[in-house]
Amino acid sequence: MIKKITTSFCLILFVSSGLLAQQISKEEMLFLTQQWEGERFEDGRPKVPDDILLRMRDVTHDEAWAVMKNAGYKYQYADGWGVTINPDSILVGRAVTATFMPGRPDIHDAIDERGKKEGKRGQNSWPVDILQQGDVYVVDQFGIHNGGPTIGDNVGNAIYAKTGNGIVYDGAVRDIVGLKEMGSFTSYVSSYHPSHHNQAGDLNTMLIGINKPTRIHQVTVMAGDVVLGRDGAVSFIPAHLAEKVVVTSEVVRLRDMFGHQRLREGTYTAGQIDTRWSEEIEKDFSQWLTDHIDELPIAKDQIQEILKNRTW
Repeated sequence: MIKKITTSFCLILFVSSGLLAQQISKEEMLFLTQQWEGERFEDGRPKVPDDILLRMRDVTHDEAWAVMKNAGYKYQYADGWGVTINPDSILVGRAVTATFMPGRPDIHDAIDERGKKEGKRGQNSWPVDILQQGDVYVVDQFGIHNGGPTIGDNVGNAIYAKTGNGIVYDGAVRDIVGLKEMGSFTSYVSSYHPSHHNQAGDLNTMLIGINKPTRIHQVTVMAGDVVLGRDGAVSFIPAHLAEKVVVTSEVVRLRDMFGHQRLREGTYTAGQIDTRWSEEIEKDFSQWLTDHIDELPIAKDQIQEILKNRTW
């Protein structure tokens, strides 16, 4: 009986360890994202609300950058992408991260063997398997070009079916025509090459981490970050700052609308509007919000919340 219990315990331990093969543990996820106080996925990844993601689509990089910089996050913006799919569209979603490194047979084979015991095949598909609706697949493929692509139109379609989104991929993709045929597959990629990774006799990539902190250009990206891709660049917004970024953007938008209207009317000068507002202008702005609450391009309840919590 003791032997049977011991065997069962070891099996449970093995399976539990195996399930986390390349994936961050829930405990480590909670530890690294402890400033997030909201809902989480089962694996501990922060789950920024859908409402915030929807409102994030109107946020500009300038607005997001200012909020993050003021909070001490100075390196959350990545530009210089070689390929942008659907450049006129906006990409917003929760990050699922994957980190690849140059292939090394002993490490690759150990990882692969562990995956096979869990019934997994093809390391490049492991992160794709855990994607959910609203996610953005964010991949550090160490910028590899020739012989680098782990994503073509087949994997791309699988990603899009699961998430409804495109990818942020620091490496090369293949089947670029097929990827562009997916109308909403808005993506930011380093390059295009018709080859593929790990061709016979050329082990050049291996999967080192899933949902662990990863690097995209000069940015450290954490699973659960909100990805904002637009205007040729990508911002990675820590989950705990996402709502602040959205609300700040909405306030800025409303203040700009008010300021531009008052300038056209000749009520104030450019010097008055383009500097810190006087108490008189701030009171005028608050009244303007109340008077136009049903006409503004921001929901009434959100404006009421701004009015309730305003600091001007």
